[in-house]
Amino acid sequence: MTAVGFQMNKPVLAIEGLTVSFDGFKAVDNLNLYIDRNEVRVVIGPNGAGKTTVLDLICGKTRATSGSIQFDGKELTKMHEYNIVRAGVGRKFQNPSIYENLTVFENLEMSYPAGRKVFSALFFKRSAAVIARVEEVAREIFLGDLLEQQADLLSHGQKQWLEIGMLLMQNPDLLMLDEPVAGMSVNERVQTAELLKRISQGRSVLVIEHDMEFVKSIAHKVTVLHQGKVLAEGSMESVQNNPKVIEVYLGH
Repeated sequence: MTAVGFQMNKPVLAIEGLTVSFDGFKAVDNLNLYIDRNEVRVVIGPNGAGKTTVLDLICGKTRATSGSIQFDGKELTKMHEYNIVRAGVGRKFQNPSIYENLTVFENLEMSYPAGRKVFSALFFKRSAAVIARVEEVAREIFLGDLLEQQADLLSHGQKQWLEIGMLLMQNPDLLMLDEPVAGMSVNERVQTAELLKRISQGRSVLVIEHDMEFVKSIAHKVTVLHQGKVLAEGSMESVQNNPKVIEVYLGH
């Protein structure tokens, strides 16, 4: 196998032996998780299973007690949050974090990589390249006709899309989304599934979600967490039929 072929077959994210303890309670307990390039991985599990904590650990918001998080060959547990973002990891939290007093265009423009550093921001210009990128991303997130709309006037679902768009502006190699369809209408959920399938071409997507129909529509592989550990992993069908999963999660 060539060096290029070997690199392509390596997981883009390799989590090994990951543990974090809070006052003796292990929120994540010796976790191993591997995500491939161009994969949509969905993590499910009951409340308190450690799902959001895993995202916190990957993005550097929470520090691991022990274990390793390798992203594209870089050890994330040793890096600051801002360097993890620069390395190519983007994260969307449960509630939309957008600038509600700015337009859709301005929100996306603010996320353009050249404008994010203090020195660059002082000399940031709305160039043709910036405008083209904003318009391209806006079309991708179904907001192409709403560029001049103030963000606080968007529906809840549109605000969720806008925040995904703000992450796409940075062109991350790993996009992490925490319950992206919470509060969305049925139609918006269908559109979001379409969006995630599209944006996973060329990047990996890690999703935490409770909506099983949505999970079925997007997941290449599903990981079930329980008490900070992997309870089961595989296709949605195999996970749904797993007796342990039925007992601790789906059965409830």
